[in-house]
Amino acid sequence: MAKNSTYRVKLRRRREGKTDYQARKALVASRKPRLVTRASNKNAEVQIIIAKPHGDEVLVSANSRELIKSYGWRAPTGNIPAAYLTGFLCGVKAKAAGIKEAILDIGLVSPTKGSKIFAVLSGVVDAGVEVPHSEDKIVKERMKGEHIAKYAKTLGAGSEEYNAKFTQYTAKGVAPEKIPEHFAKVKADIVTVSKGGKLSEVAPEPKPVAKAKAPKAAVEAPKEKAPAKAKEEKPAEVAPVKEKAPAKAAEVKAPKAKAAKEKAPKAEVVKEKAPAKAKAAKAPAKEEAKAPKEKAPKAKVAKKGGKKE
Repeated sequence: MAKNSTYRVKLRRRREGKTDYQARKALVASRKPRLVTRASNKNAEVQIIIAKPHGDEVLVSANSRELIKSYGWRAPTGNIPAAYLTGFLCGVKAKAAGIKEAILDIGLVSPTKGSKIFAVLSGVVDAGVEVPHSEDKIVKERMKGEHIAKYAKTLGAGSEEYNAKFTQYTAKGVAPEKIPEHFAKVKADIVTVSKGGKLSEVAPEPKPVAKAKAPKAAVEAPKEKAPAKAKEEKPAEVAPVKEKAPAKAAEVKAPKAKAAKEKAPKAEVVKEKAPAKAKAAKAPAKEEAKAPKEKAPKAKVAKKGGKKE
């Protein structure tokens, strides 16, 4: 409720506890990139942001989940070693992008000594980015996970309390006593990958990849043989088809030629028969014509004989 006429409601993000506008104004006025760190119980996120008139622009970012996907981190991503490696990864990316300095922006989080925020800061500084800070807030022993290894040894492997508190470690195949060694290996992999190299052979991810390659080679072998057989069979099928086609054409043309030859003699027979009939018809006509000529002399003889008688 308003107490007097000069009362003014605070800004929404300030009421929600998300932004300290007085601190933000000082950071923006410096005109330097801001190293924004936000940590939760399961992950840590790091961004290097620069303020522009139209809004903030993210230059480089890194998340603790990248450690699992790309660098073989098998421990939980919400602890201090994971926060350090996330900051180190962001610092390596910043150096590659040409960013040399930044200012830490922790928001409204209280600056507790040895917390995840300062673990991220330690990683960014170790990567080569200059960030103004005090060494009193950083505890080097906690960055590598040595405090986790000591606590696991005091509990003793196999005890009920040990199994209850380190189930995430044992489920992923990492003993909490060996976290410093695993930390050093992942950090070295980040450096080698940033320089264009490959992950170390000790990383857990290459093992399943090597097993997966063996069946692929077995599957690819028959694929190469199959086309060879197909090429051998195709010419065998095409050859007989080409030979049969002309044979059929010859067979079809042959009967036509024979039929034409057989029909030709029939026409000649008809022509020969026709003149035979014509001659037969002409023969009686000639005989008939000759018959009266023969009878005429007989009549003359009869007349001559009558006169004689």
